[in-house]
Amino acid sequence: MAGTLYLCATPIGNLEDMTFRAVRTLKEADLIAAEDTRNSVKLLNHFEIQTPMTSYHEYNKYDKGKKLVEQLLAGKDIALITDAGTPGISDPGEELVQMCHEAGITVTAVPGAAACVTALTISGLPTRRFAFEAFLPTEKKEREAVLETLEKEQRTIVLYEAPHRLVKTLNILLERLGERRVSVCRELTKRHETVYRANLSEAAAYYENNPPKGECVVVIAGKSRQEIEREEKEKWADMSIEEHMEYYLSQGFDRKEAMKRTAKDRGVPKREIYNSLVMSAESEISEE
Repeated sequence: MAGTLYLCATPIGNLEDMTFRAVRTLKEADLIAAEDTRNSVKLLNHFEIQTPMTSYHEYNKYDKGKKLVEQLLAGKDIALITDAGTPGISDPGEELVQMCHEAGITVTAVPGAAACVTALTISGLPTRRFAFEAFLPTEKKEREAVLETLEKEQRTIVLYEAPHRLVKTLNILLERLGERRVSVCRELTKRHETVYRANLSEAAAYYENNPPKGECVVVIAGKSRQEIEREEKEKWADMSIEEHMEYYLSQGFDRKEAMKRTAKDRGVPKREIYNSLVMSAESEISEE
């Protein structure tokens, strides 16, 4: 019988966040696949875990993944850990999980810390719906595509950022998203944990004068529904009513439905659209 792949979350700072189940799983596994064995050995030593380790990281995830799948198919139980947090969440793991599912291998999670959720819950911003983007892409074209999506995002946005890039990223977000509420969370679960709540412009200025240390999680308010409605009305205001009607007629709507949608977009009664169109038609006739 094939073994099982265990996705074991590890602490993101405070070792006391390690779960009893995670310690037991790591002790009982036949092998631990670690993102950085030099870093993980400190964790294993702290909990007196002597299970053999092998490296599994971003740069060997396909070749090593195939070898790990072979060992799982041979009956070994393997625990996957990253440097901190939950495997697969902006860390290696996603590809290995896919390979295991394709091979019919059981995959299960040993839940624990995740920086994105930890930051979201203490940010003071809405938590019911959120969009996690991890690190913004470094390649300009990809980054522009992500930013274009975030400009319209109504959910709370969660990003990761390195301390030396934080100010630049805050300024980019300010330029593209406009002024928004933001919570910058640093050193999560550690002694010097901080949550700096401000507007994007204030946060950029603050960290310009107070260079941050430690990995940062940036939680940004989504675009409000009122702001979206206001922008929509401004967009339609630049059109004449005739052009607005033509916009819907060209999409195949009948005149009645086009009139209804035009009125809704402009926030006016349908009768007002009808009267305007009648007056426009009469004006054209009189000119002829």
